[in-house]
Amino acid sequence: MSLPPPPVYAPPSGPLRIVHQDEALIVLDKPSGLLSVPGRGPAHADSLASRVQAEFPDARIVHRLDMATSGLIVLARGAAMERALSIAFQKRQVEKLYVAVVAGQIAEDSGEIDLPLITDWPNRPRQKVDFELGKPSLTGFEVLARDAARSTSRVALTPHTGRSHQLRVHLLAIGHPILGDDLYGDAASRTAAPRLLLHATALALPHPQSGAMLRLESPPDF
Repeated sequence: MSLPPPPVYAPPSGPLRIVHQDEALIVLDKPSGLLSVPGRGPAHADSLASRVQAEFPDARIVHRLDMATSGLIVLARGAAMERALSIAFQKRQVEKLYVAVVAGQIAEDSGEIDLPLITDWPNRPRQKVDFELGKPSLTGFEVLARDAARSTSRVALTPHTGRSHQLRVHLLAIGHPILGDDLYGDAASRTAAPRLLLHATALALPHPQSGAMLRLESPPDF
């Protein structure tokens, strides 16, 4: 499969929406098309992290969203909070929920996609299913709605592991690529939406100071 040429990086302008802010962390609603951290070269210097750090110099990224994915993303305030939040992510104490619109009507109402993933080195940054060398990867899904006229499904996705491009590759692997996915979709699904229809819609994590669960939501705009 030949890869489409990479698009020119043209991140959206305008202020970022802060969903939650305190002395320990900042949670933002990242727009689609904005890098989480700076990429290679000056043309890719603009990112969510660099924009936030211009206002909050102590802000540190603790996880990432793909450039094309929108939704909730957490930055720590300072080194101690970064360590605490990183440990919470490593211990899988953070609950994440995504919403996507995919091609086709998924037959099952809910289920799990358990397929090991590995980097497709000749075609980086693509990932692929590899039963011999891939790392264990698990995604739960629940169909929220089916659109017979458009032949699409709206699904809630719960990543139980955090592999690169996991949700996108897992949905592709079961025959339902996410609409607007320039990297993994076929011609029909790529052009079915003006952006990747994948949004980090809910997040729950132990607050790094109090330990109390902080629960946040951001509805998708699609």
